[in-house]
Amino acid sequence: MEHCNHVSNEQHTEPLRELCVSLVPIFNHLPHNELVNIAAKAAMRTVRRNEFIHRAGEHSNQLYIVHQGKVKVYRLSEDGKEQLVRILQPGDFTGELALFSPAQHDSYAEATEDARVCIISRDDLSALMLEHPEIGMHLLSELAQRLGSSEKQTAAIATESINARIVLYLASLSEQAKSRDIRLPMSRKDLASYLGTSPETISRRLKEFEDEGWIAQSGQRGIRIHDLDALLLQ
Repeated sequence: MEHCNHVSNEQHTEPLRELCVSLVPIFNHLPHNELVNIAAKAAMRTVRRNEFIHRAGEHSNQLYIVHQGKVKVYRLSEDGKEQLVRILQPGDFTGELALFSPAQHDSYAEATEDARVCIISRDDLSALMLEHPEIGMHLLSELAQRLGSSEKQTAAIATESINARIVLYLASLSEQAKSRDIRLPMSRKDLASYLGTSPETISRRLKEFEDEGWIAQSGQRGIRIHDLDALLLQ
């Protein structure tokens, strides 16, 4: 499928931009009047499914915040194989590293469904961090969490069996949801990319777990974990 290079412009009301910035952990601790000021600096865009917010190699000087929809961030290996980095959902953002110095994107950000993003320039965000140093601290905290997650992902792919990778991922979703009923936040193709395997292997392993009675699947993404202890022994 052919991809488009640019997000399309769209006019939005002030309350929508305000809601967008209020979703983000680096901003949502600020008082209402400050959120209004930040929202005034943000531009809203609509991104259609399979369109790019940015591509690897493009100049970067903006922070992109997902307001609605989902966006996948990935890199391409030398042989063109896609390696998923993360899935962005409402309140998540990308482009943060380039805010500290001129840089080029090292990854692709592609909408997996129609999405809306709000965009803040590097200059505006730098001014905001000078005015509100706590924004910088929250941003560093987010970057530290992403670094830790990336290191765990790399280590798991290098050292863990595919069964262990899938089980640990399911367990992490269950912990985040605080429930045994979970929903995969991405397609099996993207999950395979994230875990360093193939979609066929993902489907086969989940079917094996279901046959053992450890999980029950509902559609392509719904999963109920019946026996987490048995899974963790894999």
